[in-house]
Amino acid sequence: MKRRHLLMLGAMGLMLASCAEEEEPARIVTEEGAISFRPALSRATETTNANLSVMYVTALEQGTESDYFSNLEFKKGTEGFFSSTPAYFWPGDDSPLTFYAYSPSMSELGADVTIDGSKKVMENFSVPENIADQVDFITATATGKKSVNEDAGVELTFSHQLSQIEIQAKSSNPAYTVKVAGARIGRAEYIGTFDFATSTWTLDDWHDTAVYDVECDPVTLTENPVSVMGASGNAMLLPQTLTPWSPKNDPDNVAREAYLSVLVNITTTDGAQVYPFVTDTKLDANGNKRTYAWATTPLTATWEAGKKYIYTLDFTNGAGYVDPDDPTPGEPILGEPIKFTINVLPWVNTPGEISMQTE
Repeated sequence: MKRRHLLMLGAMGLMLASCAEEEEPARIVTEEGAISFRPALSRATETTNANLSVMYVTALEQGTESDYFSNLEFKKGTEGFFSSTPAYFWPGDDSPLTFYAYSPSMSELGADVTIDGSKKVMENFSVPENIADQVDFITATATGKKSVNEDAGVELTFSHQLSQIEIQAKSSNPAYTVKVAGARIGRAEYIGTFDFATSTWTLDDWHDTAVYDVECDPVTLTENPVSVMGASGNAMLLPQTLTPWSPKNDPDNVAREAYLSVLVNITTTDGAQVYPFVTDTKLDANGNKRTYAWATTPLTATWEAGKKYIYTLDFTNGAGYVDPDDPTPGEPILGEPIKFTINVLPWVNTPGEISMQTE
């Protein structure tokens, strides 16, 4: 018997701060075989047509919400189609199906996914401490049935469910040379539960937070912003609202509030050491006096799912505060600009007489 593919056409949600032109969506193809999917993803996202090779799909029967198939792995095959083993076909009675799809796998996400008639959630999700290990979590939901979608296909629209964070830096201050060797995102919540039905997150009741560090090759800042995220790439963190750290009222950050830092070496253009401070006694990992230290700024933000946030730290008019984890937290690094108070004394006439005589 000839059976046609259930063809899922996907379009990655365009919610990034900047993005490239979308790829042309896949065209409807009718051929003999099992239910298959063919998503089309934007080139601007972390997950693309090129690197998406596996997705996981659950199909529920509408009305009863009984499993038609559950958490089934679909792998990319020829012509970009995603197919499963074993194969599944459209119900012959034309009953509708609701599809829930996500990527990457539960093991890569480090979480538990349950999609059935009682709940549709990803639980115990924890953002990895290492930014290089963080993943782009995408989801899609669609409905369809044989009479409507066997030939036309079902559109599957993927959306990013995390927030992407990039830190850049720049400086056009002619008095100082600023070199950067890393970045830090401080005190973001990292544990949450995702609801596939509503595409919303519920953060952990304890509101625990984490600090994320990355290294990059040292770069001397100019007026042109440069990313300092290094080989690890951008962070993928939970959507949330952040409360900024108060360097004046809570220098040690007991409240565990949010900030951004960059690992810097600051000198005057004549070569005098400015930061780390010359009085700094903290040692680096090799037991030597350190040449770089964290320069920090409080972070006020609301991160939304599917958006990329690019923070550019500008050192032109200042250098922020000493990091909460340093020996002198909360201290201004450059303080106020150097100023002079000038007193000009008035001219005073002092009379004097010189005798015009010769020796």
